[in-house]
Amino acid sequence: MPTLLRLGSYRFFCYAGDRDEPPHTHVERDQAQAKFWLTPVRLQSNKGFSRVEINRLQKLVEAHQEHLLEGWHDFFNH
Repeated sequence: MPTLLRLGSYRFFCYAGDRDEPPHTHVERDQAQAKFWLTPVRLQSNKGFSRVEINRLQKLVEAHQEHLLEGWHDFFNH
């Protein structure tokens, strides 16, 4: 379960079993977790984050989209 990015209390990561899905990132903080597709950036699922926090997370994913995509491709292509 490689970590692609850490920002404050958020960890952005993917699972090894995610290889056959389109590029995306899971985001977790405490017991909350969300999943965002990366191209285009959009929320796929949310478990525990408020709507305000999901909006904040979407902006973070958009701001770091290139880095997250690079991490995704590095992990699954090596």
